[in-house]
Amino acid sequence: MVQQILAIVLPVFALIGLGYLAARSRLLDPSIGDALGQFVFVIAIPVLIFRTLATSSLDGASPWGLWISYFTGVAVIWTAGTLIVRLAFGRDARAGVIAGISAGFANTVLVGIPLITAIHGEEGLVPLFLLISVHLPVMTIACAVLMERAAVLDGTQAPKPLGGMLREIGASLATNPIVIGILAGGAWRILGWPVEGILADVLGRIAGAAVPVALFSLGMSMVAYGVRGNIGPAVLLSALKLVAMPAVVYGMAAHVVGMSPLWVSVATLIAACPTGVNAFLFAARYGTGHAMSANSITFTTAAAVVVTGGWMAFLGL
Repeated sequence: MVQQILAIVLPVFALIGLGYLAARSRLLDPSIGDALGQFVFVIAIPVLIFRTLATSSLDGASPWGLWISYFTGVAVIWTAGTLIVRLAFGRDARAGVIAGISAGFANTVLVGIPLITAIHGEEGLVPLFLLISVHLPVMTIACAVLMERAAVLDGTQAPKPLGGMLREIGASLATNPIVIGILAGGAWRILGWPVEGILADVLGRIAGAAVPVALFSLGMSMVAYGVRGNIGPAVLLSALKLVAMPAVVYGMAAHVVGMSPLWVSVATLIAACPTGVNAFLFAARYGTGHAMSANSITFTTAAAVVVTGGWMAFLGL
C-alpha cells in the first residue's frame, strides 16, 4: 500500500519541487512563474472545469451534504485558528482573521485538482468542482467581511457599508475566470449540447496542460514565501490545516451526512490540502500577518506529501 500511495502522491509534489528549484536556482526567471500562473488561472483550469462539468453527470447526487461537511470543517478550524492566535499569542483582530484564513483556506485549485486527478481520475473531479463552485464565493465573502470588521475593531479604518462591499465582491467574482468556467460548464450541460469533434480535442489538449503547469507554477511561486519568523503560530495553524480540518470534514461526511466513499474521500483530501495563497494575499492587503500566512503556506506545502499519504492510507485508497 505504501508504494502505491507514493506512486500517486510523489509525482504531484515532485512537480512542485521542480518548479521551486527552477525558480530558486534562477534557471527560470520569476516572471515566467507569474506568466504560467496566469495561464493556469485564466485559461487552463477554467477549460478543465468547463469540460468536466459539461460532460459529467451527478447521477442524482446532491451537493448539499458535501458543502455542509466541508464548510463545517472550515468554520470549526477557522474559529480555532483565530482564537489560538488572539488568546495564546495576543495578536489583534486582523491577525486573528489571517490566522483563520491560514488554517481554513485550502489550495483547492493548484493542489486540489492535480491531487484528486491523480487519485480518483476525472470521476473525482465532479464533486471537487461542485465544491470549488461555492468555495471561492463563500470564502472570498467571508474573508472580506471579517477582515473589514476586524479592521474597524482594531481602529485602522472606518466602517464600510456592507452593500457596497458585497457589490464589489460580486463584480470581482463575475469576472473571475474560474467562476466563468463553472457557470459556462454548468449551462452547457443543462442545455444538453455535446462536446465532441474538434471542440473536444482542443479542450482536451488545453485541459491536459492544466495539472502539470499548475503544480510547476505553484512551485515557482513558493520562492516568494519561504520562512519569515513568527514560527510558533504557523506551526499550530499548519497542524490545524493538515490534521484537524480533514478530521472534522471526514467525521461530518462519513458519519453525519453519510456520503458515498468517493465523495467522502474527495472532501477529506481537499480539506487536507495545503494553505492557499489567498491567505498571504489578504495579509498583504490588510498589512498584518505576513509572516504567519507565508509560513503556513510553506509549512503545509512542504508537509503535504507525507500528510496526504497518511490520509490516503486512512481512507483505504
